[in-house]
Amino acid sequence: MQDIMDRMDIAFPHLGIYLENVPKSFSVFGFEIAFYGVIIGIGVMCGVLLAAHMAKKEKFDADVIWDFAIYAVIFSILGARIYYVVFAWDRYKNDLLGVFNLRNGGLAIYGAVIAAFTTLGIYCKIKKQSFLQIADICVPGLVLGQVIGRWGNFMNREVFGEYTDSLFAMRLPVEMVRTSDISEKIASHMVEGTNYIQVHPTFLYESLWNLILLLIMLWYRQYKKFEGEQSLLYLGGYGLGRAWIEGIRTDTLFIPHTTIAVSQVLAIVLFVGSLAADILIRRRMKGKEVPAVTIQSSTNQNGQK
Repeated sequence: MQDIMDRMDIAFPHLGIYLENVPKSFSVFGFEIAFYGVIIGIGVMCGVLLAAHMAKKEKFDADVIWDFAIYAVIFSILGARIYYVVFAWDRYKNDLLGVFNLRNGGLAIYGAVIAAFTTLGIYCKIKKQSFLQIADICVPGLVLGQVIGRWGNFMNREVFGEYTDSLFAMRLPVEMVRTSDISEKIASHMVEGTNYIQVHPTFLYESLWNLILLLIMLWYRQYKKFEGEQSLLYLGGYGLGRAWIEGIRTDTLFIPHTTIAVSQVLAIVLFVGSLAADILIRRRMKGKEVPAVTIQSSTNQNGQK
């Protein structure tokens, strides 16, 4: 492949893929619309549609899901932005208006997840609905939204990892990425006479991981043992994938005044906590079960049904 890439090109050299003129936005009546926002919007809509579909399969009122979705979308976007800005404050402390500019990205999925579950808790309390039941109905839609939404990061040339020469290695022109996302390792592997960096496409890893998780959740729903188990599967499954993916990203958000990746810590906590909760609940359920053989023995002794 060519050593000098045009600024809008993206390549996957070991897959033999070279994409020319991949735009970040398009114009409508002179107004620039970022593909990032369009893709995020598509992901949200598809997620809500899937949640409404799951509600019908569960014989649950889909109108409740649509009603909740209005609040969930609004507060999830706010939560995602607040989470990102808080842990990337150095980027915004001298540009406060930049806090309100979402066109260049800057939404943290864990902020959206926290806001969504918090909003659901408040919604269920007011509407007197089952938190766990609605959460289980909605989480497949949440995962689908993540599967699609990560491609917004692709269009924005963000959420990539360290240097790699693996099968999925991705090349991006230097001028199209944030300087802060280029680590020393990436810079040290830049070949003289070229104008690109070669990195892990972690946006792709996470999209594929979430797709696998979604398929597992859709398959497992018929076998779930208790309300809330699908939610635990999501929190634990996503946490497991995010923990290792976060470890190779270069745009990691850190706990203030440390080099500890906040989303990686949260991912590990959620994985361990969800696994422990699932095991504990199953053990308690098993302890409450009365073995059929005991009931049969008692019936025989009393001579009664």
